[in-house]
Amino acid sequence: MSTYILLLNYTEQGIRTIKDSPKRVNAARELARKYGAELKDFYLTMGAYDVVSIVEAPTDDAAAKFVLALGALGNVRSTTLKAFTETEYQKIVGGL
Repeated sequence: MSTYILLLNYTEQGIRTIKDSPKRVNAARELARKYGAELKDFYLTMGAYDVVSIVEAPTDDAAAKFVLALGALGNVRSTTLKAFTETEYQKIVGGL
């Protein structure tokens, strides 16, 4: 499984219905499972992004499908980063 960091901002629709947000997090967990992914962590943040989430997915394709399906719901806009563990990083750098 690969790790992805999702940097999310609420849309106008998402902030207008913010009280429903806890239910939407649970729905997002279910949506991730539909694509073979798992929403591992959810953080409400202050600063440039409203939410940071950690997702694991078996492929980039599965991660992309999840993020696109999540965005299509209209409550958040996302920036997605593929993340490498320290061990993976060391292997990458070791191959230089």
